Amino acid sequence: MDAQNCPSPGRRRRRAVVLLPVLLLVGLLSACATLDRDARLQLGRSTGADILAWYGPPSRIWPEADGGRSLQYASQPFGQHCQVLRLGPDDRLLSRIDALSAQARERVQPGMSPEQVSRLLCQERSRVVFAHSGEEVWDWTVDPELSHYGLRFNVHFKNGHVLRTSHSMVFDDELWMRR
Repeated sequence: MDAQNCPSPGRRRRRAVVLLPVLLLVGLLSACATLDRDARLQLGRSTGADILAWYGPPSRIWPEADGGRSLQYASQPFGQHCQVLRLGPDDRLLSRIDALSAQARERVQPGMSPEQVSRLLCQERSRVVFAHSGEEVWDWTVDPELSHYGLRFNVHFKNGHVLRTSHSMVFDDELWMRR
């Protein structure tokens, strides 16, 4: 290659400074986005040690009555899923579910305690207390399924128990600012 076609050292550095963060971001996103479809996770074969080695520590661990445990890998506040990996007493993978799927959210019922809800849905995105109504509302960012707008699933607590659930649409601010 002749000197005319060779990029200057300054230009190569600028290119590297721009490309490096992009490549790191792509690598990180691909690493954390695969838990739900990782072929290494095999029911009855994968162990707790395997899971910890592959994904690191979970956001929360719940003991189970049979001596097993559930590992929660939450993605809130920005993600839309929470993978729960259920290990048996022998430390082998029994099941994996997305705790924020529509079917899983339907399991939240009036009268449940905050601990029961945390166990079902994983770590919430936020909590807001409404003094006038006496309600505390927890929310999770969830898959909007049929819309291109964001969606939040809300659980309303009153006196330490679930009162009801609801959904909130999240609209893009830029969409409204252009008008």
